[in-house]
Amino acid sequence: MKDDYDVIVVGSGAAGGMTAFILAVHGVKVLMLEAGRDYDPVTETPMFQLPADAPLRGISTPDKPFGFFDATVDGGWTVPGEPYATAEDADDDFMWWRSRMLGGRTNHWGRISLRMGPYDYKPYSRDGLGFDWPMTYEDMAPWYDKTEALIGVFGSNEGLENTPNSSPGVLMPPPAPRVHELMTQKVCHDELNIPTIPSHLAILTEKQDHEKWPKQLFPNNPLAQKVLRQSMMERAACFWATPCGRGCSIKANFQSTTVLLPPALATGNLTIRTDAMVREVTTDAKGKATGVHYIDKRTRKDEHVSAKLVVLAASACETARIMLNSKSTLFPEGIGNGSGKVGKYLMDTVGTWVSGRIPALENMPPHNQDGASGMHLYMPWWGYQQQEKGQLDFARGYHIEFGGGRGMPGAWTFAGLGGQSGGAYGQRFKEEARRHYGTGIGFGGRGEMIPNEDCYCEIDPSGAVDEYGIPTLKFHWKWSEHETNQCRHMQHTFRDIIEGMGGEVHTEIYDDGAKAIAKPGEIIHEVGGAIMGDDPDRSVVNEYCQSHEVPNLFVTDGACFVSNADKNPTLSIMAIAWRASDYIVGQMNKGAFT
Repeated sequence: MKDDYDVIVVGSGAAGGMTAFILAVHGVKVLMLEAGRDYDPVTETPMFQLPADAPLRGISTPDKPFGFFDATVDGGWTVPGEPYATAEDADDDFMWWRSRMLGGRTNHWGRISLRMGPYDYKPYSRDGLGFDWPMTYEDMAPWYDKTEALIGVFGSNEGLENTPNSSPGVLMPPPAPRVHELMTQKVCHDELNIPTIPSHLAILTEKQDHEKWPKQLFPNNPLAQKVLRQSMMERAACFWATPCGRGCSIKANFQSTTVLLPPALATGNLTIRTDAMVREVTTDAKGKATGVHYIDKRTRKDEHVSAKLVVLAASACETARIMLNSKSTLFPEGIGNGSGKVGKYLMDTVGTWVSGRIPALENMPPHNQDGASGMHLYMPWWGYQQQEKGQLDFARGYHIEFGGGRGMPGAWTFAGLGGQSGGAYGQRFKEEARRHYGTGIGFGGRGEMIPNEDCYCEIDPSGAVDEYGIPTLKFHWKWSEHETNQCRHMQHTFRDIIEGMGGEVHTEIYDDGAKAIAKPGEIIHEVGGAIMGDDPDRSVVNEYCQSHEVPNLFVTDGACFVSNADKNPTLSIMAIAWRASDYIVGQMNKGAFT
């Protein structure tokens, strides 16, 4: 450890990894602090084990919410020694996911990489609800191109409303749709007028062009070109072996730990300190950030490290917690919180599910099911014009994710089959299993939540602390009718798709969306808590993620989000973090932050 870093980056996931990478390749000396343990997907990923090789056949447990082979090592919605609370009058208990590992959620996310569109950056201007972002989609488009090219995203350009195209040559070719996806696409197109197009996933379907992209992404930067060229050469195209959620030892999918951190380390400008639980940002008498206090989880000692600039990228709620805990004479309510907006306007994706069975897929002969572990097709939102005309009772849209087919069966693949087949057992049960294998299908909605005053986090007034002595969070949450009505619409739409395929719906269809909506935080897309804006009285940071009150403090993770579009947030987090990092480099070159 040294004490002459230019920048401290708190967090190592999508935002922290991107921020550290961009700064390091531009010669900035960076210290990264990660609350979790070190993690290396190349050596730790179980690429080829079957469910039968795992305890309990690999099913979900409290310690491994996504199954035994999932990349999560110490994190989850419940982390021992790290409590949090939900207000008694909340609509439901908030579920706060903490990854607590190097690379954060990028190790086990779904790799869905969707751009926010022009409407998504100016939602208030469109319907008078929520807030507008201080920048436009056109401002962000170049960084979306850069991010997609850097991490490797497959997909297609369809020219659909508010579903932006990428620049020519940026996207990799998508894999071909599978049987259940083709059947779904047909009924959505022919009967329901719902667009069904190739997914955009951060998985390499071919090797990256290691000669072209380093030069295009970093012109006039030999160091960046050198380390990125080597990094791209080391990544293999996916050979459809195992689910991406396990991690990827061949670096075919995007993880901060395989795509961003290795080339950043190769510059010699990045130092990583794991098991470092950040407690607060420190300031001097003038209100300038001077560094951070963190608890070394191995020694339980309180350490302090200094830098010219501090970047918080610890995930939305953790970043808000750090800011609220960073109290001083100049910032009695937390650093950068003169507006009182730190912790406010938390959002999560609106989610619900419906599943069923398609009899037409019974007794399918074995066939090639190769492909990404995620969906090859998805449905972007199609109701913008209906909403503009006031024909729907909710203001924002959703996209549809779905899955099925004859993937590797697990412990619950044939759950309930005994009842469905009239109590079959023995040889007849095996015959029924073969008949039904691959007939299941499930649909999930991922919708936009509108920010509201009743969704926020605060330092728990009870004085609760975690095992490191750091004050913990208390969550407040209220859904609006826009979200619950949207959820009802999802339920009815999914039923219509399944029945349009001649299928049977196996889950209850709710007319009351409040009964079907996922718990807040359950989709793990929480954003907000330090929103950006032009007005310092109504926001926390500016369009470059820079604190209005503390010029050398930046927030580059999802906390800065002004709205939570139906598009999964990770791609936008990285694009925004890259743009902010370029701004930091530019300001440093002008002599700022000295």
